[in-house]
Amino acid sequence: MVVFLLAVGAACCLGLGFVLQQQAAQRAPRSDLLHWRLLLDLMRIPQWLLGTAFMVCGLALSALALDKGEVSLVEPLLATNLLFAMALARILTRQSLGRSGWCGVLLLAAGVTAFIVAGKPQGGGTEAGALRHWLTVGIVVGLTLLLVSTARRMPLLEEATLLALAAGLLYGLQDALTRTVAQRLDDHGLGEVLRTWEPYAVLAAGVVGLLLVQSAFEAAPLRMSLPALTAAQPLTGIACAVAFLGDQLRVTPGALAWEAAGLVCIVVGVVVIGRHPAMPGSGYQHGHGHLHRTEDGPDDGTGTGSGPDSGSGPSGGPGPDGDRGT
Repeated sequence: MVVFLLAVGAACCLGLGFVLQQQAAQRAPRSDLLHWRLLLDLMRIPQWLLGTAFMVCGLALSALALDKGEVSLVEPLLATNLLFAMALARILTRQSLGRSGWCGVLLLAAGVTAFIVAGKPQGGGTEAGALRHWLTVGIVVGLTLLLVSTARRMPLLEEATLLALAAGLLYGLQDALTRTVAQRLDDHGLGEVLRTWEPYAVLAAGVVGLLLVQSAFEAAPLRMSLPALTAAQPLTGIACAVAFLGDQLRVTPGALAWEAAGLVCIVVGVVVIGRHPAMPGSGYQHGHGHLHRTEDGPDDGTGTGSGPDSGSGPSGGPGPDGDRGT
């Protein structure tokens, strides 16, 4: 029960933090995308700092949950952060949940329940050696680099999704390594932990993941990034936990079928909720379904900026379909 409460508390803080961060990040200059100065610019925005405070609280609670429970148990619960993001988004946008929203909520809840009940995640397995650790880390880092390099050649909508996927991979790896650090801290103390590479890998994954996710938030509406982030993180965390932490799941044919069904429901539910009209960002303007890159700053509120809410109107600027007004 303690692990459950810690994980759900972490999900609540993360969901609220993501919404606040995205609302601030969408006002950053497009030239900051995937540059470290994006984080420096965002630090000047009180709303982003509040969202970051929520996120830090969420990370602290998730670290406590990972210290007391298995990664394969905590990760599905962390995926419920989207429910809390939806709750805040409904307040901000005044949109009702509707049939599709309730469908996504039920799918996500059913998927988390099915995976945990069928899989019965538990520790106690033998932790893998250094070779498997490094092989798993190398695969995750390689996939992350591939996603980022591909994203740079895509329109902004697709780029946001790929960047969020890359951040989700890093956050999933970070969760698994956090479990390793927490166990080592309990067994050997802080001095021994600081002589290993894992805590520094946790820090590096967190910082790079933060840059990727803020760039995704800046590039496109929240519905294009948060579902990808929320789906990728638990899947990667569970895979890493089984690969090198010794987490064990039931592997009978029936259990595997229910576990797979649960993961599918989690992913589908995440996507359905993330694309709900209540999620912030529906006001972004784009042509033919694609946001286009610009190097200018955010909208200055006069209607002449190049931010996400500018560039359309009756005065001759390009309209939502890319045509000029009359």
